[in-house]
Amino acid sequence: MKILVQKFGGTSVSNREKRKLVVSKVLNAKALGYFPVVVVSAMGRKGEPYATDTLLSLIDDNFKEVNPLAVDLLMSCGEIISTVIMCNELTNGSINAVPLTGGQAGINTDCNYTNAEILNVDTKRLLDIMKEGKVPVVAGFQGQDGNGYITTIGRGGSDVTAAILGAALNAVETQIYTDVDGIMTADPRIVSEATLIKKISYDEIFQFADQGAKVIHPRAVEISKKYNIPLVIKNTMNNCDGTIISSLGVQDYENVITGITHINNRVQIKVCKNSEPSYEDLFDILAENLISIDLINVFPREKIFTIDEKDFNKFENLVKEFNMSYSFVKECSKLSIIGSKMRGIPGVMARILKALTRQNIEVLQTADSHMTIWCLVETMYVEKAINALHREFKLG
Repeated sequence: MKILVQKFGGTSVSNREKRKLVVSKVLNAKALGYFPVVVVSAMGRKGEPYATDTLLSLIDDNFKEVNPLAVDLLMSCGEIISTVIMCNELTNGSINAVPLTGGQAGINTDCNYTNAEILNVDTKRLLDIMKEGKVPVVAGFQGQDGNGYITTIGRGGSDVTAAILGAALNAVETQIYTDVDGIMTADPRIVSEATLIKKISYDEIFQFADQGAKVIHPRAVEISKKYNIPLVIKNTMNNCDGTIISSLGVQDYENVITGITHINNRVQIKVCKNSEPSYEDLFDILAENLISIDLINVFPREKIFTIDEKDFNKFENLVKEFNMSYSFVKECSKLSIIGSKMRGIPGVMARILKALTRQNIEVLQTADSHMTIWCLVETMYVEKAINALHREFKLG
């Protein structure tokens, strides 16, 4: 049985015209001899009636804090509605389809409501439905705990649902349909010459997803890599081949850089060493207060790192409490220059710094790994910096 998992995001199922395009993708899969399993997100985005954020706006913040089980039940409604409406469209297209909640599809989780961990997947019901010649349509983003309660698996979880079903069913591939053609060398809203990346490795795409690109959830990439199930990012609105994500990537790609992404709203922090013993415990203190740090440089007399801007007030209160001396730079952006082929290639950092210096862009901080170089710049220069690097490494 050649199983194909097809996940369609909120914009892909938001209206009848787009849902008809979804039907055509499922029909095409069946015509090619596949047994499709469809995963859907809630219809539309914030402000539209069945979007998750719209549903959440119906209850009080205090209630959300004290009753996460009820929050999960509410949040699951958008995807469940999508499954039934999508089954209606598939039936109109002569496809016999069966709507399922995540739990009915066999996705079992722990009891950590609003951010549950998937424990296992019982595929019997899905396989039985497909053997009957029907198409399962599964509500993404959700599962069921051991007590039978509906759980949700974190925002963006429909990608994770598709990936875990692809792994459990040993699918030929997992297709993620969205409103873009695939993974681009840079954000096309910033770089007009950005091009489609046709093939890319799991490790590279994980860096893209983890460092600001919002095309796919990082957890979905981890799962697909673990079980070696190819992922394909495709556009619901056209027939573009999209981006294939696999263990191989592109073997004959000559450029050392694959693409560039970025994260805004960073604050650079410098904490100076003083006689206070709390200085040595700084990172422990931040961790205990749930402040995540990044781009960490430790020197004999100071520690330099970045935090999210939303954590800055909490950080200020902490360092004042412990009498630490510090300085900061707000409105920073972290550039991520990604490429699996830069490993062992000398001079890549030098080219990056020279390209930015030619544009009079000051680099506030750097860090690197085997396949990513990070540069911190002021946000006012981020678009200029991305375009400069895109030209320098001839990604267009």
